[in-house]
Amino acid sequence: MQIMAIGAHPDDLEIFMYGLLAAAASRGDGLHLVVATDGAAGGSEPGPALAKQRAAEARAGLAQLGEVQLLDLPDGDLSYASDAASTITSIIRDAKPDLIVTHAPEDYHPDHRALSRFVSDAAGFICPVLFCDTLMGVGFTPEYYVDITPYFDAKQAAIMAHISQHPDRFAAATAIMNRFRAAQCNAPEGHYAEAYRINSRFPFSDVRALLPAPPPYRPFYVPESDALI
Repeated sequence: MQIMAIGAHPDDLEIFMYGLLAAAASRGDGLHLVVATDGAAGGSEPGPALAKQRAAEARAGLAQLGEVQLLDLPDGDLSYASDAASTITSIIRDAKPDLIVTHAPEDYHPDHRALSRFVSDAAGFICPVLFCDTLMGVGFTPEYYVDITPYFDAKQAAIMAHISQHPDRFAAATAIMNRFRAAQCNAPEGHYAEAYRINSRFPFSDVRALLPAPPPYRPFYVPESDALI
């Protein structure tokens, strides 16, 4: 299966989707990794030098998953970029993926929301679109959970590659968020999960068969003692 992951900024794939992508790669799926904007606005000294640094950080952070395609669209102004929709449409139609993973339309960042709209419109009937969790899960209602426990350390290392972004804060946030999502599935301490939902539309009403495994099923009560786990 071919999976296309499209993030708005150079560290978004690592923060929001890395676990699913690593799990998919481990089962033999092909990955097409795409970053939409140049990241030039994401720092105290915005501009071309920052964009160059962030491109290098993206390549380093995603090195274990494969090469990344950088579209270099304007950071912070994605919704106003005249060529954004056509550029994103072109890469999706050329790649013909079986599944696309991108940001949710209710995300907190305007670039994330714009990208979500562009991707959903471009995907059309080509393939389903899977939306990743929002930062700290605010306003997001999951439909699918993916067990990322075996890949959590690699995810944290990938996030830490983005030195320009003070990555400790994002590493800490994802640790909380991914542990919380696992806890929603009653996974024991030390387990982590990422949460997703789909753009539910004909003919893509359910993508369960396309996704890596969720956290293992675990009853809430121990039958012998009726005690809480």
